[in-house]
Amino acid sequence: MRLSENTSTPAVRALSPLRVEYVNADLTALLAEPDVLAVIGFGASAPLEDDPRCLRIGLEPALNGRFEVWRGHAPVRRGRDGAVRWSSDGDYLFFAIDVDETASGSLEDAAAQAYQEIGSLLDTHRVRTGSPAHVLRLWNYMDAINEGDGDTERYRRFCAGRAHGIGPAARNGYSAATAIGRRDGIRVLQVYGLAARLAGVAVENPRQLSAWSYPRQYGPVAPTFARATRTPANQLLVSGTAAVVGHSSQHVGDTLAQLDETLLNLTSLFDAAGTEIAERGFAASLLKVYLRNPADAAQVERRLHERACGLPAPLVLVGDICRNDLRLEIDGIQG
Repeated sequence: MRLSENTSTPAVRALSPLRVEYVNADLTALLAEPDVLAVIGFGASAPLEDDPRCLRIGLEPALNGRFEVWRGHAPVRRGRDGAVRWSSDGDYLFFAIDVDETASGSLEDAAAQAYQEIGSLLDTHRVRTGSPAHVLRLWNYMDAINEGDGDTERYRRFCAGRAHGIGPAARNGYSAATAIGRRDGIRVLQVYGLAARLAGVAVENPRQLSAWSYPRQYGPVAPTFARATRTPANQLLVSGTAAVVGHSSQHVGDTLAQLDETLLNLTSLFDAAGTEIAERGFAASLLKVYLRNPADAAQVERRLHERACGLPAPLVLVGDICRNDLRLEIDGIQG
């Protein structure tokens, strides 16, 4: 008897949602949990362990400091490839790199180096596991982001370096991203991110011009990020979002008005991402708020409670926004 050939395409295993929370907990105890992908602390006093999953960002908490904890769905492997630290549960890949600006030559050179090394990690991961790692989300933190005039501004030089090095990290288009300025005087670029074995989908905000299409007035190289990434698990990874409509900053000098405009942008982004995400709204969102002036923290938190229905307590950090006329920025995960 002749057996018929099976020509059907094998089913691709679905991706489970990444689990993220803000917690007050003992760092050593967190790192002992087998499904922990990353533990991110904020501020100079945040504890730090010599573990690839552990990261300290030099942004001071404006209110109460907590760890941001990422959890996968299987025991996590971890290691280092060159300067890049990584951990993986087989579905998700966390990676992080610190690059000294002085050793690299400049912030622009440091950005190019960071992204080139991340690209090398992704290639190595593909060879090691036999499956690709698709970048879903990136964070970039640097000292004195607004220092310099015109095209010498540090953020503009960072954008130029990132665009030069991003190659493999943008194989499927740009992902969601954040870039915020620290105030610690340490000239080290910190980049970390999330990748997965399945690709996400970039989401743009109809209220805003796509960042890569910004006009020349914002620098010689436009920023290379999407407004959000919708993951294969139907979570929305939200880029740093501020009071920008079209490409212009709004409500200069008014923190609460900028917050209201930012919430309108987030609502618009939820709508653009699809019905399920729009219906979940702020109640399913875990947000980080970056504030230029820490004295604004209490009133910003009150306004968030009033305007963002059901929003869990955000993490509020003191940092500089990529434009001098912006007083706050919000990013996070929804779903």
